[in-house]
Amino acid sequence: MKSKIIIAALFVIGALVLSAPLANAQEGEPVVVDEVIAQVNDGVVTLSQLKREMKERVETLKQNGMAEPQATAEVEKHRAEMIAVLINEQLLVQKGKELELTQKIEDEVNKRMLQIAKEQNLNIQQLEAAMQAQGIVPAEIRQTMRTEIMKQAVLEGEVDSKLFYGLSLDELHKYFDAHRDKFFTPESVELSEIFLSLAGKQEASVKTQATQLVEQLRKGADFATLAKAYSERGKENGGKVGLFQVNDLRPDIAGAIKNVKAGGVSDPLRSDEGYQILRVDVRHAGTSTPTFNENKVREAITMERSPQAHEDYLQGLRDDAYIKVASAYRDAVMPLLKIKGEFIVEKSADDKKAPEKKKGKLLGILPRPLTTCVIIAA
Repeated sequence: MKSKIIIAALFVIGALVLSAPLANAQEGEPVVVDEVIAQVNDGVVTLSQLKREMKERVETLKQNGMAEPQATAEVEKHRAEMIAVLINEQLLVQKGKELELTQKIEDEVNKRMLQIAKEQNLNIQQLEAAMQAQGIVPAEIRQTMRTEIMKQAVLEGEVDSKLFYGLSLDELHKYFDAHRDKFFTPESVELSEIFLSLAGKQEASVKTQATQLVEQLRKGADFATLAKAYSERGKENGGKVGLFQVNDLRPDIAGAIKNVKAGGVSDPLRSDEGYQILRVDVRHAGTSTPTFNENKVREAITMERSPQAHEDYLQGLRDDAYIKVASAYRDAVMPLLKIKGEFIVEKSADDKKAPEKKKGKLLGILPRPLTTCVIIAA
């Protein structure tokens, strides 16, 4: 209810703003700072969200070696798809709130922030201060985490879990018999690490320290003791990071431990963040005979079917939702949403046309859409 009141307030104030020429705005008067691209039930997708998403994708392409003009042009081609993704995101977050997952998600966000702080040997206040010093807004990071965890929780609970547990034994055995090559037991390793960060340090000194630690370990020094003394993450566990299938490891890590026997350590491994020293705690040999394991077969089928199951679930959310896309984006975005049924596309004042019928969701029985696409601030 609160969010509906906020949207109504934005509509009223937005209409007032548009009634006066912006060129005549005086200091202290409301000014337009954002634009509503789409209304999704009682939530909105804004232009600032889209710009932030586009900026992140441009930065990713630049990091992969693409020139900025080319990266910007490439991302611009997918503007409509990104709006559709943001609409899906709104629907998943709203569903999570409906399922009363909000507090659970907030607890998980706090837990992950605490874990990051511990890995950096900081408390929460120090971590947030360090983030701000690097131009990172902690509240934005928390919101990003909140959204991503909520989306994952909804899809896992409403789709993947039901798919996983809904498979019959007969289906499992038929799948196993048809895909026996998927069920060999691969080689796996239990690993520990000592991690030395490059943040704020000279790389040469960090590399020298990593080399010296490897020498000490190969001469018999206790790995857990050195991990607790020097590692900049996971030291509370003596450096243990867990069990991994070798074919799931990053290529550089798999290469670093390829010839390392159980109990041995790798040479220092350079990553973007720092240097890793990896210890192979245990090696588990693989098998060449397929073995039926109920949970592994369930996992294999779920992984295979979940992409389509996720899309089917999202389509159901879209079909049942009130979605109004601003006229400037509607023609590019609506076909991507594939909304089923009959609906009336309500025209805002700038459309200058009468309402028209199209295929899609019936709009008009849910809250009135925004007829002005602005969010204002004083």
